[in-house]
Amino acid sequence: MIKKTQIALSVALLAAGAAHAGSFNNGGFESGDLTGWTTGAGYWNTANMADLTPANYLPGGAYYNAAYGVHDITNVGGVDAITGLSTVRYGNHAVRTNNAVNNYSVSLIQQKVTNYSGTSINFSWAAVLQASHGATDSDNFTITLTDNTTNSVLTTISYNSATNGAIFSQTGSWFYTKWIDETINVTAGHDYTLSLLAADCPYGGHAGYVYLDGFGTVSGGPGDTTLPEPASLALVGLALAGVGLSRRRKAKAA
Repeated sequence: MIKKTQIALSVALLAAGAAHAGSFNNGGFESGDLTGWTTGAGYWNTANMADLTPANYLPGGAYYNAAYGVHDITNVGGVDAITGLSTVRYGNHAVRTNNAVNNYSVSLIQQKVTNYSGTSINFSWAAVLQASHGATDSDNFTITLTDNTTNSVLTTISYNSATNGAIFSQTGSWFYTKWIDETINVTAGHDYTLSLLAADCPYGGHAGYVYLDGFGTVSGGPGDTTLPEPASLALVGLALAGVGLSRRRKAKAA
């Protein structure tokens, strides 16, 4: 009986693993930190937009320098000092990548999700960019979603202070957006990489930063947390209960 129950437990665990599909870990930063996210940092002083690729600013990258990175967790009730914007979109926390200090800094956050469980990736962003130079040498940000299964870039959201669009407003020398909700349709079961890079201008004179929140399978929520699915937990629970019952029967028989 013990062997049979152990086999049942193994099957249940395998089934639970198969049933559990991937989602964003700490997608809304609700743990109050950057758990689940890879952070990158460095400097940009080349005035070459091609250098602003995530790989250059991850550990080991050509321009990586952890001292330049700024990734601040924000709290509900807070407001941006320049725009008066709420610093949280959903839930209790969000993150601000880069800041208002103009010092060549580049800040990056990235997360890879395998076997994605949803059919859309949802998130919110709000940008604050200081008026500066031209289209290739101004403070800027870029959000990139890559389908690793098909090796294709699905979405690129990119703005700088010289080519800001109609979605931006202005206060003093700063351009900014309100919170913008994004929904990107994807294929369930594929693997994805989501990256956001925010950079000052390459001359150390102008700054740019972005708020992020609510990365998840559902729009308008505080983000995924990568908890096991109830069905998976039930399978494991039943198997464990079976092991306990089998042991009690064996003990009585002895």
